[in-house]
Amino acid sequence: MTDTKSSKTAAAKPIIFVPEGELDGADLSASQRAWAVSNGFSGKSGSLLALPSETGARAGYLFGTGSDVNRPVLIAGLAGAGVDAERYALKGAVGDPTRAALGFALGAYRFDRYRQSGERPELVLPAGADEGEMTRLRDAAFLARDLINTPSNDLGPEAFETEIRRFAETNRMTIRVVVGDDLLSENLPMIHAVGRASAEAPRLVDLQWGRLDAPKVTLVGKGVTFDSGGLDLKSAAGMALMKKDMGGAANVLGLAHALIDAGLDIRLRVLLPVVENAVSGKSYRPGDVLTSRAGLTVEIGNTDAEGRLILADALALGDEDEPDLMIDMATLTGAARVALGPDLPPLYATDETLAADLAAAGASWGDPLWPMPLWAPYEAMLNSKIADVSHVSGNAFAGSVTAALFLKRFVTKARTWVHLDIFGWAPEARPGRPFGGTDQGIRAVYQVLKNRFG
Repeated sequence: MTDTKSSKTAAAKPIIFVPEGELDGADLSASQRAWAVSNGFSGKSGSLLALPSETGARAGYLFGTGSDVNRPVLIAGLAGAGVDAERYALKGAVGDPTRAALGFALGAYRFDRYRQSGERPELVLPAGADEGEMTRLRDAAFLARDLINTPSNDLGPEAFETEIRRFAETNRMTIRVVVGDDLLSENLPMIHAVGRASAEAPRLVDLQWGRLDAPKVTLVGKGVTFDSGGLDLKSAAGMALMKKDMGGAANVLGLAHALIDAGLDIRLRVLLPVVENAVSGKSYRPGDVLTSRAGLTVEIGNTDAEGRLILADALALGDEDEPDLMIDMATLTGAARVALGPDLPPLYATDETLAADLAAAGASWGDPLWPMPLWAPYEAMLNSKIADVSHVSGNAFAGSVTAALFLKRFVTKARTWVHLDIFGWAPEARPGRPFGGTDQGIRAVYQVLKNRFG
């Protein structure tokens, strides 16, 4: 984890932020300015140039922030990813100091559970930065990234429960876990059906925090620790990243940490259905009809669309509490990636004003979301001839929309519902997002909830 220090900056080397074309305004010696010019440094977005001292030692860095047009909010993350493991202070055209410090920290993330990555850079907080805000958002992101990056042999359903229990203890949350056949007796049948083929039993984890009479906020996260596709088996290439299929649950935990650390006045409930979608004689099958917690019968069209089944039972459970706001996060559909790519999760909401607020907060904090329609005419694509609903459509159209429409059927009492169809993975490094498991939706949702309940 990248350290941040708020002590004096005397020993810190500067990283001088320079907008494109504004090198003349940077605080440099004549020899350093000549060095920058000779190396063609112009402030181009993401460019990093080591600065020599008068003795030839490295004195710091120049960092290009580019032009104002389309500048990433967390561009400082590129600096955090590129500098050596020393102590730094951000100087020059830093912009918002909290976002700059957060971007630097997020860019310097390393996953080192299995391989040592060496020392990490330290950062002296720039003047005016909110250390508490930066730290909680950094820690929330790192929690999600660490969980997603951990392979399934070390994070199956049982190990994931252990991690969640540790999280609950750290954050002073109550916890209740329903495991295996107890899911049937407690009317969570679709979670049981999806996870029963695994050697490790499926489970539903229920976490709660906050005063009982505060506004109710319920978070639901898809926790598929590995997705083989079930009997509709994925290809080898399709399985390669399926350790990340619990990314919804990981991001929900990161968000919960931020909300609790900020002390928001809410009654927070976190529901995590945790399963492995495996193959055995106990596997659920294409053509099966499952009865959901909500009482709706569901025809199974494809066992590789398991996430929406476990979410449906968890959403129905959360809905019974009539929350003011219920939000789910899930690595749900490939269709979302086809439509919007890996960096821009679709956002579905029953409240258009809330959707606009979430999109604006995401744009402001480098956590983009894109509002998508809950287009009611497409519900006909989920018609079944033998059950109340099919859980997949019979064609390749609007896959992310129809998945959201399926989930919406299980939310009838919550005042407002939001669904984020996230990817949870950075296929290549971006500002503030190194390659690998990544946070999505945490900062956007956190900022909106802080504004409403802070």
